[in-house]
Amino acid sequence: MQALADFLAQVIPPQTPALVIRRAALMANLAAMQAACDAAGVRLRAHGKMHKCSALALAQVAGGAIGICCQTVGEAETYARAGIADVMLTAPVPAWGWPRLAALVGEGRSVAAVIDSAPQLALAAGTGITLFVDVDLGQFRAGVTPAEAAALAAAIVAAGARFGGIQAYCGHLQHIADAAARAAANAAATARLAALVADLAAAGLAPPIVTGGGTGTYALDLAGGVFSEIQAGSYALMDVEYGACAGPDGDWPFQPALFLAAIIVSARHRAFVTCDAGLKALHSDGPPPRVIAGAAPGSRWRSFGDEHGGILHPDFLERLRADPAAVTAIDAEGPSPAGAPAEGALVWLQPGHVDPTVALHDAFFVADEDGRLERWAIDARRISA
Repeated sequence: MQALADFLAQVIPPQTPALVIRRAALMANLAAMQAACDAAGVRLRAHGKMHKCSALALAQVAGGAIGICCQTVGEAETYARAGIADVMLTAPVPAWGWPRLAALVGEGRSVAAVIDSAPQLALAAGTGITLFVDVDLGQFRAGVTPAEAAALAAAIVAAGARFGGIQAYCGHLQHIADAAARAAANAAATARLAALVADLAAAGLAPPIVTGGGTGTYALDLAGGVFSEIQAGSYALMDVEYGACAGPDGDWPFQPALFLAAIIVSARHRAFVTCDAGLKALHSDGPPPRVIAGAAPGSRWRSFGDEHGGILHPDFLERLRADPAAVTAIDAEGPSPAGAPAEGALVWLQPGHVDPTVALHDAFFVADEDGRLERWAIDARRISA
């Protein structure tokens, strides 16, 4: 691929702020994860909560993923009706959601979901939905303890439902920055999971599938020998948060593929310019977005509110940090510094946390190396009855 700056210089989105996917990087990421899973003999069930886009989900399945994970009922409906034959809900299903998932089963889709309570089992029984016991290995969000898993698995079988296996997602481990610390924490979780799988097998409840894992621990999960299915998601696009973590061999085999284009709408100040990408375009969860191109190296984005962001020039970062009111004095010191974007120029950012940022937008613009664009709807973002 050509240099990133040269690539971005050719891309002119029809509007801003706009999420742009570099197609070549995306497809390389999909191929790299699929190859790693294939080499380990582990299935890839790509997580669709990150991109919320049926076109991207179809590309993952076309590349070898056996299905798509979903975090919401609306995501499952969108992916299933777009042609994904195998979908799995990896988060607790609200009571109103079970009939809607059952409708997908009635349409011939394979639907799975996790449960962690007897009331959830009562709602799911008789729907034809494959049920997984959700096991909590330390995230403390949902899921039974390992000691409780056998009882719930037995209840699924006793209710006549299809027992799919167990889910053990360790979201709290995915962004541990130090690779050695992440590996040690994941090894401890994997040991607990292996013991649980052995206990279930001894009780006559051997899980057909053990699913979980994520981008941050994928290499460890593939090597651990316990998971039969990996639920990685962020690998497809990556973000600043993953870039701040060490990859399995120091570097990630996945490239940044998602960028946000913003346009400079005001350049009245020397210390910064103002773009049209604020908190409604870039979610505040996680680290701030990184300035990739279109501004002086070392520039920083700062929220200026709902609709606007500041692109702070590196020459003035320390002064502004010490005294935000220094703007007036800086303005009086001379002309705009080198590398300051002009009004109307494009500036390119890498989102800090891809999942919630994507949820703020209606579409991706998928760019080829020559700058040609294709619009992919973010159609699984939200869906109503």
